[in-house]
Amino acid sequence: MSKPKQKFYVVWVGRKTGIFTTWSECASQTNEFPGAKFKSFKTLAEAEQALSTPPKYSFTQRRELIKAPSAQQRAFVGDPIRESICVDGAWNTGSGACEYQGVNYATGERVFHQGPFDDGTNNIAEFLALVHALAHCKKHGLAVPIYSDSRNAISWVRQKRAKTKQPRNERNAKLFELVDRAERWLASNEYTTPILKWETRAWGENPADFGRK
Repeated sequence: MSKPKQKFYVVWVGRKTGIFTTWSECASQTNEFPGAKFKSFKTLAEAEQALSTPPKYSFTQRRELIKAPSAQQRAFVGDPIRESICVDGAWNTGSGACEYQGVNYATGERVFHQGPFDDGTNNIAEFLALVHALAHCKKHGLAVPIYSDSRNAISWVRQKRAKTKQPRNERNAKLFELVDRAERWLASNEYTTPILKWETRAWGENPADFGRK
């Protein structure tokens, strides 16, 4: 993966406000901060101008914007970070098999793929995809964010536990071995990789989507 270009991150509302030169600095001020307002800019001059001009949409309008045309939503949320990894899972409603993959957003190249696994769920696949991407970034020293369109999977990762109601059985034993391993990894590893929500209505389908809808 190529080296990310320099960006400047403006934080209007966060733990600290101002201009930051790395995504990790920006994320540390905004992740899980209620009503956080931030955006990236390509030049310092743009960032300095934007700092004095907060976005016209307040974050209390986010629910209404979800129903707005995609162009308006994109103006609100900005563009996805190009140097990133996108992950997604898939579940076959007929067979019950699931699988997952990660894709380099900048190049479209598949970074990893696992499955299919018998008798799974889409949430399990999304969870495993996120943990696999976290482990991949840590192993290779990649300072890039990970995008997922699954709120459940993001929540499970933050709680370090796959809160699935799927029963364990002989058919999905291999799948749950991966779930157990993923939970152990989360419990024993620290990471700074930002996990971000892929804004489907603004940006279109997640690049890691299997295209089976």
